[in-house]
Amino acid sequence: MSKFEWRKHLKDIYLPKNNPEVIDLPAMKYFTINGTGNPNSEQFTKCIEALYSLSYAVRMMPKKGITPNGFYEYTVFPLEGFWDLDEEGRKLDYLNKDHLVYKLMIRQPDFVTQEVFEIAVNSVKEKKSQLEMDKVGFETITEGLCVQAMHNGSYDLEPATFALMEQFCSQNNLERLEKTHKEIYISDARKTPSEKLKTVLRFNVKKL
Repeated sequence: MSKFEWRKHLKDIYLPKNNPEVIDLPAMKYFTINGTGNPNSEQFTKCIEALYSLSYAVRMMPKKGITPNGFYEYTVFPLEGFWDLDEEGRKLDYLNKDHLVYKLMIRQPDFVTQEVFEIAVNSVKEKKSQLEMDKVGFETITEGLCVQAMHNGSYDLEPATFALMEQFCSQNNLERLEKTHKEIYISDARKTPSEKLKTVLRFNVKKL
């Protein structure tokens, strides 16, 4: 079997068009970690490192003599995150990043179980004791009915894409359910100029 690559096989989820569209998402498995505050902080960077360290620990298991039941070769999924504001942040009429609340996550293949997760956590703890692995969770998340679009460019320009998505909703008898939204980071922000960043934006909707 050839290597499973999300860029090839799951374009509808990870590489949508620039124009808003509706998608109904099933249950998926994720490694997750919760945090608050500015994403330019060291805490945020450590959260990302914890998730990637775990995700690569799973992918490399066969090389360490552990082959989970049903294992297949695959490309590690991209970083994703649910974003919200705390109560103070919601009162402001501008975005103060210090008031952000987030749940970062990386999707896992279907063969990953609680046991596989625990083995990965223990292996990362041995190598990287500075990471707070006890804060990482293993969850199944069902996003359900959503509107999504690809945002091209700086994160600070996302409101323009969200405005297009809101307009799409009003034209298609859809209502946004909450202020919380999801971002999927198709580009590596450390290596990509801000004007070339690609980020999937998504929020939950219901039909009117």
